[in-house]
Amino acid sequence: MAATDEMSGLRKAAILLIALGPERSAEIFKHLKEEEIEELTLEIANTRSVSPQVKEDVLNEFYQICLAQKYIAEGGIGYAKELLDKALGTEKAQEVITKLTASLQVRPFEFVRKTDPSQLLNFIQDEHPQTIAMILSYLTSSQAALVIGALPPEKQADVAKRIAMMDRTSPDVIKEVERVLERKLSSLVNQDYTIVGGVDAIVNILNTVDRSTEKHIMESLEIEEPELADEIRKKMFVFEDILLLDDRAIQRVLRDVDNADLGVALKGANEEVQNVIFKNMSKRLSAMIKEDMEFMGPVRMKDVEEAQQKIVSVIRKLEDSGEIVISRGGGDEIVV
Repeated sequence: MAATDEMSGLRKAAILLIALGPERSAEIFKHLKEEEIEELTLEIANTRSVSPQVKEDVLNEFYQICLAQKYIAEGGIGYAKELLDKALGTEKAQEVITKLTASLQVRPFEFVRKTDPSQLLNFIQDEHPQTIAMILSYLTSSQAALVIGALPPEKQADVAKRIAMMDRTSPDVIKEVERVLERKLSSLVNQDYTIVGGVDAIVNILNTVDRSTEKHIMESLEIEEPELADEIRKKMFVFEDILLLDDRAIQRVLRDVDNADLGVALKGANEEVQNVIFKNMSKRLSAMIKEDMEFMGPVRMKDVEEAQQKIVSVIRKLEDSGEIVISRGGGDEIVV
């Protein structure tokens, strides 16, 4: 029996983070909810020592689950089971698959993610916009971007709106849509309600589509759903994305930014963002802002976010006027 068989998932997660070290653990924490971070922090704090055997068992289990998840993404549960049988043996393979599906829950439409987007478009372009929105919510951002970019213009904004406003989808509805597609592809059954879509999903898609498609969708949403459009726009370019700009663009942005706002904004920025901004201003101005930051003392996070949002607004305004270009996916072309 492995030393970790009787351990809780929380305990194993804490040991895994300890084994990975602070830098990698910090990156993982960025993707967790506040309550999850609190639970893990407490568990890590209460973990005095971990034996080499326990550490090895936890890392091995983590590796096996990651491997299974990769195989499922490539070819579904059957494909994963077949490969894991060969690598781990039938009993261990079934144990890993069971743990994975129980704790992480396999998402519907795994088979669709292996389908060429242009081929998928042929199957779904005549479906109701709500059906298209649900299917796209389960795809990767790049796949969904290709599909939504190929839809008729009048349908693009409607589908984008439905993705952004989607919350929970009944498993019965998911199964029904899967049955429509299984005649040509294959099917995957989900056994519980799954949260899909939402503003973050459509932001990821819009950040990947070409600029003309993005502009058309956003302009339509601004007319039909102005509050939703504003919420999406706020998330489409965050302050840290200033790293996507080249030096000349950053210098242009800084000309329109109030130095007081910049100092407050940089108080909450990571070192990489601070360095790229200071690099694009004079040594005298850089020294002055650094001195202001040092003497302003602690700053409320609300004030930092407001200052960063002001700078983001300047960036959006300059992009809309064509004075700067933000590096994006989707095949944008820069004419010089």
